[in-house]
Amino acid sequence: MSRTSFESLLEAGSHFGHLRRKWNPAMAPYIFMERNGIHIIDLHKTVAKIDEAAEALKELAKSGKKVLFVATKKQAKEIVAEKAEAVNMPFVIERWPGGMLTNFPTIRKAVKKMTTIDRLTKDGTYSNLSKREVLQISRQRAKLEKNLGSISDLTRLPAALFVIDVMKEDIAVREANRLGIPVFAIVDTNSNPNNIDYVIPANDDATKSIEVILDACCSAIKEGLEERKAEKVDMEAAGEASESKGKRKATKARLDKDENDAPVVSESVANEEEA
Repeated sequence: MSRTSFESLLEAGSHFGHLRRKWNPAMAPYIFMERNGIHIIDLHKTVAKIDEAAEALKELAKSGKKVLFVATKKQAKEIVAEKAEAVNMPFVIERWPGGMLTNFPTIRKAVKKMTTIDRLTKDGTYSNLSKREVLQISRQRAKLEKNLGSISDLTRLPAALFVIDVMKEDIAVREANRLGIPVFAIVDTNSNPNNIDYVIPANDDATKSIEVILDACCSAIKEGLEERKAEKVDMEAAGEASESKGKRKATKARLDKDENDAPVVSESVANEEEA
């Protein structure tokens, strides 16, 4: 069963591409027809590609890996933040920090700086500073939070990127390609799909279109996380059962040993004692 339907994508306007003069010929396999100078995306292929991407995302989540969502365009920011937060995945919706992936240690230092400011504020270290200095630190903290707050839990490079509008997020895609990080993306008719590992051909400008696709993909991630949790519980239960069985075996072995080590009273000695 498909994770989304042709009808829901059609209703969301996912089939509307860009004007013919803006198209990228590499998107030809995903275009159904042209109407009034606008390319129409083949939604049957979109449904299949969503399913393919969703299964891959589910496996990543199941193995405990992180997927970084990237969407800095106005129409996508809020919906991406909401959906990514719901499945506890990092996201970038303000500005892509150059070198976010290729210079990841520097980004981590900036995140740690934010944590340090929080700690020093709480323990009263900044209480002796002037109002001006405190204001400067607060502004610095606010700027870090705005740009990096949503990736504060990302302690290592993400296992994959999920991008809305590959043209706008070109730097992010290039960094991921350079490092061999797979890229999932909603790709419109004006974009190049060749650098994308999991292409989802669809309208990347309509909020409703973005939402329908993210719903399907994030539901798959949620399934993966739940299966991982269930497997963990089963493993812990199996471990406890194994430990309990081991304890029972050890106890039985000890009792058998005690029984074997007990002194044997000969029949003659027993008869003497009776006499």
